[in-house]
Amino acid sequence: MTDAPQASERPAFQLKSTTVSLTALELAFFDEDSFELALREKIRQAPGFFKDIPIIVSLDNYEGPTGELDFFKLLGTCRRHNIHVVGVRGGNDDQRRLARHAALAILPGNSRQDRDTPPEASEPAPEAAPSAPVEPVAARVVSQPVRSGQQVYAPEGDLIILAPVQAGAEVLAAGNIHVYGPLRGRALAGVHGLESARVFCQSLEAELVSIAGHYKISEDLQESGWKAAAQVQLRDDLLVVTPLERT
Repeated sequence: MTDAPQASERPAFQLKSTTVSLTALELAFFDEDSFELALREKIRQAPGFFKDIPIIVSLDNYEGPTGELDFFKLLGTCRRHNIHVVGVRGGNDDQRRLARHAALAILPGNSRQDRDTPPEASEPAPEAAPSAPVEPVAARVVSQPVRSGQQVYAPEGDLIILAPVQAGAEVLAAGNIHVYGPLRGRALAGVHGLESARVFCQSLEAELVSIAGHYKISEDLQESGWKAAAQVQLRDDLLVVTPLERT
């Protein structure tokens, strides 16, 4: 007899690539009391959105002293409010070391230094090859309603939905999002950083709309264009809602 697993046995797990949208908390400085006060105010504005949400802490614009960056206190505050920090983006070597000690994942930052690797001084820069024509990326078209709990993603182009997006659903696109019906869930356009992306819908009733990481929740969206045909775009780092003219 042998305890070796049989070839026909099903493996305990498989690794597969996937895409999950995460909210980034962009930290400017850390003071435990100020942090919790600001967090409580955000949760008060949209309690349903923040319940059990996974987030990453972005240090790309952190200006406070590294010695005041206490990830254990930050994690404790977030957990008390049912918010789960899964990783840290950006930061310097000392800040990333502190994050590792708190058992947080380390993600690359958005700064140019984090994205680019300079060539060695002894190596000549490669000659630029003639640019080839860029093939247009076909939009993803969805004709069925996007129901609560569903996520629909267009990783390379626009997302066109010919039906309603229900509350609790999430739609994401590298480009624009078009919803030919009510938009009641979450819509995240320009997820790879395309600031010119827009969200179009026939009735704006969204829980959240985001473009290139900038977002507005339903309470803010209700100030203009609510339950009407509208477009959402980014202007000077602010989301602007304007009505769609009907002919």
